[in-house]
Amino acid sequence: MQRVTIGLKAGLFALVSLCATNTALAAPTKVKVFVASMFEIGANTGDRAGEFQYWYERYWQKSAPHEVRGALKPVYCNDDGVCGSVLGMGKVNSSSSIQAILLDPDYDFSEAYFVLTGVAGTPPSRGTIGDVSWGTWLVDYDLGHRWAPEEGKPGEPVFIPRKGYESYRLFQLNPVLVNWAVKLSAGVNLKDSEAAQKYRQRYPDARANAAPSVQTGTHMTGDTFFHGPGLSKEAQYIAKLYGADDYVITEMEAAAITLVIKRQFGTDRIMSLRGAVNFDQGNPNETTQQHLDPAPGQTAGGFAETVENIELVGARVVDHIVADWPQWQKGVPALPAK
Repeated sequence: MQRVTIGLKAGLFALVSLCATNTALAAPTKVKVFVASMFEIGANTGDRAGEFQYWYERYWQKSAPHEVRGALKPVYCNDDGVCGSVLGMGKVNSSSSIQAILLDPDYDFSEAYFVLTGVAGTPPSRGTIGDVSWGTWLVDYDLGHRWAPEEGKPGEPVFIPRKGYESYRLFQLNPVLVNWAVKLSAGVNLKDSEAAQKYRQRYPDARANAAPSVQTGTHMTGDTFFHGPGLSKEAQYIAKLYGADDYVITEMEAAAITLVIKRQFGTDRIMSLRGAVNFDQGNPNETTQQHLDPAPGQTAGGFAETVENIELVGARVVDHIVADWPQWQKGVPALPAK
């Protein structure tokens, strides 16, 4: 009888131990920083780099892909809690992917910071090829009413916002976090190219002719690839109409992704990081159609350098947050006194 009792106790102990082990194995990954790119050109490494490749090569070459139901591409995580994925281009594509990832029980995003990153366009009066920009505001280019210019008074705007979208057409990103990002990325040696330098000379604007630098301003989200001075002016008008900073970046995803994150975790830990690979309009000697469909050899240079610049700038912030996690875990710390 004693042997039976001892055997029973041993079996129960083994069962409890197994359950504890399975529970430990099932614990979700605590995400410290999530890097969201929108597209990759080919493989994650070893070929022409798109938006994800430099991030992947820095953080996840030794990480196994994790398939998430409903997401476009796998999620990768390293042992430091830095995770990332390619979400897809456009509002619907990217927001559906981030929703699936945030709801995956294998991850805990409750304390995560988000870097929404990719390439973009810029008005030549506000930026240049190779610039890297931290978004201060995210504005949805749509969610309103538009009409043909000939149907209104000459020179007047052809857009008015639609009522009912006030809470998700405009997001101010955490100013303290933006200032941290600017501070940490100051002094990064940004890449440039001879092709980009030559292309800039087609534009008379001082900013368009400048060397690449780290900037801040409003990122305008729209599925439409709007081009030309008229629509660029309209984007600036919308930014000012909403009380945001100057429009400096045109992109396709950030406002939509931010809305998804906001509904679960708020916006205090979101960063929008974009690199300018094109101008949002042609130079004075070409039409908008010529700018959209350039002749062979007439495209803007600097794409390869810009995607590298994005990672060089963003990694400064990611690495700092992870290295000083006790200070960042519960929220964005105050900036140190100057």
